[in-house]
Amino acid sequence: MADQQQQHQQQQPIMKNLHESSPSTRQIVRFLTAATIGLSLLVLSGLTLTGTVIGLIVATPLMVLFSPVLVPAVITLGLLTMGFLFSGGCGVAAATALTWIYKYVTGKHPMGADKVDYARMRIAEKAKELGHYAHSQPQQTHQTTTTTH
Repeated sequence: MADQQQQHQQQQPIMKNLHESSPSTRQIVRFLTAATIGLSLLVLSGLTLTGTVIGLIVATPLMVLFSPVLVPAVITLGLLTMGFLFSGGCGVAAATALTWIYKYVTGKHPMGADKVDYARMRIAEKAKELGHYAHSQPQQTHQTTTTTH
């Protein structure tokens, strides 16, 4: 009897440790849910890959047969699309520029008008300087040509 009690006392800590380290029901349900979702997604990815390969096998001969028509059609559609986009962009830019010029001329002071005014002033100053330089230049060349002769 003492042997049985000693054996029972030795098994109790082992059973207690085993019971404490075993996963709870909640953890088991989480694991099973994650495993089910993972396997479902793995099966779906395999089916998608299989469908893609079958579609490629079916479409390849059709693409080879129709490529003399499809390639020029794609190139033409691409050029048409780029042309329409470029034309539309130029139209929008022109409308924006005309609107800005209209606002500038009517005195509504659009954004950037102060820079245009500053540039116009600088150009006028340079034109005056160039005019004064051009007026004095022929006189100097006339004087140098008369003194050399």
